[in-house]
Amino acid sequence: MIDRAGTFRIFWSIVLPMARPAIVTISILSFQGSWNELSHFIVSTQSSALTTLTKGVASLASGQLSQGNQYPVKLAAAVIMTIPVAVLFFIFQKQIMNSSEGSVKE
Repeated sequence: MIDRAGTFRIFWSIVLPMARPAIVTISILSFQGSWNELSHFIVSTQSSALTTLTKGVASLASGQLSQGNQYPVKLAAAVIMTIPVAVLFFIFQKQIMNSSEGSVKE
């Protein structure tokens, strides 16, 4: 207010740079939550042509697709499910770790 900055300028210059790590973290966690949403995919799709990766991994883990214990296949499917979330984290890692931005005068 001393510099005659309005509410929007204060928000844009001070609050938003300091809140960027939290915003990025919430975005990644909400993407992960929607990516792993199994109950929605089970209810909304009845056709086998519309099976998503989440539903396929769940049916693989329950034993519907194969006989016996196939742990290597289950673990490979879990790794494939983790890749998009890990890629998002590595892309935005600098924004998450840079928590002092906005509080230090440059």
